[in-house]
Amino acid sequence: VMHYNDGSEIPTGYSNNDWINLSTGASTLYDDNPANADTYGYLYNWYAVEDERGVCPEGWNVPTDDEYTELTDYLSGLSVAGGNLKECTEGNCPESEYWNSPNTGATNESGFTGLPGGYRFSSNGGYDYMGGYGHFWSSAEGNLNDAWSRELGYSYSEIDRYDYDKNYGFSVRC
Repeated sequence: VMHYNDGSEIPTGYSNNDWINLSTGASTLYDDNPANADTYGYLYNWYAVEDERGVCPEGWNVPTDDEYTELTDYLSGLSVAGGNLKECTEGNCPESEYWNSPNTGATNESGFTGLPGGYRFSSNGGYDYMGGYGHFWSSAEGNLNDAWSRELGYSYSEIDRYDYDKNYGFSVRC
């Protein structure tokens, strides 16, 4: 999304230096390339996630850390849930036109169709790991200036839980 629920725009287009110093909601496209929008969507800092105007449609929410844990448990635990969430070419899993090979464990049994949108660094504003990793914010704060997220990776079937600096640019699933 490019707008909060009240219709106000989620700011975008920040330079690397501006991105790392933000303390308000912002979005970005990987490598500032509009061609990435249709497939991977936008990346958001956590301040956009916590904004009371909401990034999810009415009746939806950014999952809490507990909701992600509930999903992981339902999908048979940490060691395989990531594969159950990752996109793969239907009928030819774990192959994918989006994930780097080997896309370990990918089945997309959940229908989540998690994509490897990469991320934007909080330390230098650069981009990395499109095709390799998908990071998804939760709505839960972590320690200090951190918030909880989940990570899917091309070379493993686990889903990992990390608290990252709120200025990282990650994907959001409602």
